[in-house]
Amino acid sequence: GWKMSCTPPLWSIMHPALLPLIFKRGQKEVRNRCVLAALTNKQSPDNGMLSEEEHRWLEKRAIGGFGIVTTAAPNVTKDGQGWTGEMGVWSDEHIPRLSKLADDLHQHGALSLVQLFHGGMRAPQSITGVQPMTASETPLNAEDEDTARAMTSSEIEQTIEAFADSARRCEQAGHDGVELHGAHGYLIAQFMTARANRRTDQWGLADDRIAFLRAITQRVRESTGPNFLVGVRLSPKLPQLDFTLADALKVLDASLDLELDFIHLSCWNITEEGEHNGRQRPYTEWYAERMDGLMPLITTGTVWTRDDAARALEQGADLVGVGRVGIGHPNWPKLLADTSVEIQKPPFSEKHLSQAGLSPVFIEYMKRWTDFVAQ
Repeated sequence: GWKMSCTPPLWSIMHPALLPLIFKRGQKEVRNRCVLAALTNKQSPDNGMLSEEEHRWLEKRAIGGFGIVTTAAPNVTKDGQGWTGEMGVWSDEHIPRLSKLADDLHQHGALSLVQLFHGGMRAPQSITGVQPMTASETPLNAEDEDTARAMTSSEIEQTIEAFADSARRCEQAGHDGVELHGAHGYLIAQFMTARANRRTDQWGLADDRIAFLRAITQRVRESTGPNFLVGVRLSPKLPQLDFTLADALKVLDASLDLELDFIHLSCWNITEEGEHNGRQRPYTEWYAERMDGLMPLITTGTVWTRDDAARALEQGADLVGVGRVGIGHPNWPKLLADTSVEIQKPPFSEKHLSQAGLSPVFIEYMKRWTDFVAQ
């Protein structure tokens, strides 16, 4: 399989998350199992250009030793934008800034991934100026009169092309690969759920739960070279869309037939368990068992300490994704190596976060997370 051994540097024998890994495609080597997950940070301007602030915060994580650095979710079309300050990949004009980012991340030894995103019914009209759209007409929430409209067949085809064009731009800019955002109830996930997808055409759920994801993956593959990594981020459940673990495992099984290089499982907490067929176990274990070493599995969710990172790997993940600890500690992989240091948990002072490379806008955004920023 793809799990090839490399001789680790001596200091990394201390923690399994610091061992290298080689992707089968292009024999790309990652220096360790530490992944900075894609994180909303609202630091880019309305034209979608990657800002200096966002660039600097990502580069700091490459300097800090992360094996893989993933950009925040840039939108593949203007009307797919999910929040203000979101970077974009919908125009060739975005390529020069993306290119500078790839160069700088590589210079510091990290592999670089760009997450590709479309908000679907979670692309608010207040931001895009147009009614949000998804697989089928869907109320946006119970109290609200607003609904997302159903996409036409040609709009679906155009959106698939937009993902492919965006991946081409990322490759042209020198990034190692893309992560398709199929988690958290955004457009790709909406197509997988019975609540948002009641279509009876080829994009419906009757024959194929992942028809939309499959078409995107195929077009991305056709639009990029043979060594370009393509993975997908998935959620183990989406209660707001009536999407259960059983549904998620069907999606996973179907996804294993796609030409993917990794699956990224987005648990909110890796200790959380799901019940299926009368068995109860952590989500990562469900996914790892089904994947059976076919391709690398990244798992993410409330990993802070050395023990947390070791637990993620014990559950069967091959790479450990982090969000909040990567915000607080740009050098988290180096902290894993040094057992004499306790890894500080929030709340963090604004000064600490500023030194960690967060702009005032990003710090303000993190105040929405309970007790993350010291008041």
